[in-house]
This record gives sequence, C-alpha cells and structure tokens, in this order.
Amino acid sequence: MAEADGVSWDGKYAGRTAGPPRLPEVFAPYADEVPTAGHALELACGFGQASVWLAERGLTVQAVDVSAVAIEQAQGLASSHGVGDRCTFSVADLDDGLTPGPPATMILCHRFRDPALYSPIRDRLAADGLLAISVLSEVGAEPGPFRARAGELRKAFAGLQPLAAGEGDGQAWLLARRSRR
Repeated sequence: MAEADGVSWDGKYAGRTAGPPRLPEVFAPYADEVPTAGHALELACGFGQASVWLAERGLTVQAVDVSAVAIEQAQGLASSHGVGDRCTFSVADLDDGLTPGPPATMILCHRFRDPALYSPIRDRLAADGLLAISVLSEVGAEPGPFRARAGELRKAFAGLQPLAAGEGDGQAWLLARRSRR
C-alpha cells in the first residue's frame, strides 16, 4: 500500500476504540483448532482484538497493520489485558511483503487480500501450522479489485489440508493445516 493508504486507514481508525479480544466471527466455531503455544502471525491486525485473543490463548504474537493509529490501539489493548509481553505490533506495508520472523504455528489474515502474499504465507506456515484466512469475495457480491474470485483461496492453498471453508455473501474463508514435513 502506498503511504496514502496508511493515512487513509489512520483516518478510519481515528476516534474509534478496540472492542474486546476475540477471534473473528467466521473462525469462532473453530476456536478449539487454534494452537495454545507457539508463534502466531496476524496480518492486517487492525485494533489487535484477535492478536490479543491469541496471546491470551498462549501464543506469542507478531502482528502488523498499515495504520499507526490501529497499532497504537492494539498495543494498549494487549497491555490492558496483561499480554503486552506476548504481542509485538508494528506498522508494516504488506505491499513490501511479509515482515521477517520465525515459522508460524498459526497465521491469521482477516479481511485482507493480496494474492502476491499467498505463496509467502504458505511458506511461512510451520509444519502442522494453522492458517485462518478470510477475504472479500465476488461470490454473492459484485466483482471488484479487492474481491477474490470463486475458489481462489482453495486453489491458492491447495497444498494445505482444509479443515473448513466457505464462500458466499461476499466473503470467502479457509481454515487449513499444513502437513507435518
């Protein structure tokens, strides 16, 4: 994203506050699949509600977002829930690729889509790691540049073992596990 995107997202987050820690609604029914130890990476974390939820579950979390305003809120949320030492939040432009870090026991990407990152996401996932990804979709909605085509996530992550997936009402999502190597 261009610097202007960061400014735009800062404006969208300004004056709002983070809600309670939670897993995104689409993945909530599968909360028991989420690991309780290891390293998690959250892309486009926004206010950090999911990152804090993951840290409360026992994971060490690295989270990134293009908005400095959102990252500041996320840091405050983590501190107020006693997991500030388990979360590292940073401003990052995902157009530049994934930030460096160890293989991830879990990668969470909710409502952010960049097909150029699909391969690096897959490569960053540790053996037996869990991927939870949701994007806007053309299925049940108008086509657009930020919307996935039908079957895009299943195709992009075909090498992973799908646990659950869905497409409709303008959203596509996938919960999948990488096989042990």
